[in-house]
Amino acid sequence: MPQPSSRSPASLPLAPERMDWNLLRTFMFVVQERGVGRAAQALHLSQPAVSQALKRLEDAVGGTLLHRRNGEFRLTGLGDEIYAIARDMYGTMARIEHAATRDQADVAGTLRLLVMSKVQSPAYDDFLAQFHRLHPRIEFHIEVLPSAAILDALGKRVPALGICLCRKPVDALERRLFLRHRYAVVCGRHHPLFARQRVGIEDLMDQNFVCFTSDQIGDTLSPLTIFRDQQGFTGRIVGTSPNIEEIRRMVVAGIGLSFLPEHLIRHDVANGELRRLPPADTVADIDVFLAWHKQRKLTAAEAAYLDAFERFLCRTPLDSRAG
Repeated sequence: MPQPSSRSPASLPLAPERMDWNLLRTFMFVVQERGVGRAAQALHLSQPAVSQALKRLEDAVGGTLLHRRNGEFRLTGLGDEIYAIARDMYGTMARIEHAATRDQADVAGTLRLLVMSKVQSPAYDDFLAQFHRLHPRIEFHIEVLPSAAILDALGKRVPALGICLCRKPVDALERRLFLRHRYAVVCGRHHPLFARQRVGIEDLMDQNFVCFTSDQIGDTLSPLTIFRDQQGFTGRIVGTSPNIEEIRRMVVAGIGLSFLPEHLIRHDVANGELRRLPPADTVADIDVFLAWHKQRKLTAAEAAYLDAFERFLCRTPLDSRAG
């Protein structure tokens, strides 16, 4: 007599090319960490993102993979099978990366990176640590510059790679999407709106703002200008700076409202330095890229870094790259 299957009877056969490796990887971490919360910490993801990935994998394979009720954590028969497959694939991926990089272990030279300020990414930190272990003879020279200065230098074929904002494609440059910064409206603890019990977006209309010097139409942060114009804000620009630390300082001092990336304000909001204001959704998503000149011949160190970086992007979902 045939045994009952844990798969949905309506599920269709799963073609291997349709399987998302990131879902298997996430499931493997859930099992190894014995919980969605701990897996989310290990993967630098939110708990809802991990739960959604687990649900998508169950939908893909057509059955329940584990039971998580009232403290119970138990794999189903199908879950056991999928977990074994995920572990095998993880080992295979590691061997592929090792094979792709072992012949580059003797690469030497200086790797010059031009980097915008406040690039926070634990996943990238881990990538850099792994890259250094694979290429211990490569030396790093890292300069922190405004994105506009980085793009200008790269356009002049300065021997460097850049991590920066790049709102529009530049003909002379190659670029790869690295991070997505989501900006929110904030005020500081000295601002009148900070202590107000209820604040609606209509309360922001006549407030003054503190802005980045690149926040103007056509520049790297212009989506923030567009948002202000679309909402009809009438307040003045009372402070500007190219430096995010100085923008934050002026906001905390109550000089004006501002737009700041969500991942950079969490600590200040929790500590009572900043308050997030309406709207509830982010006001703009602004992308950070790795960029370099198309026509400039790359050094061996740059080529090794780019190869490793592109593998890092392939195996790391966009939402898990930001801090």
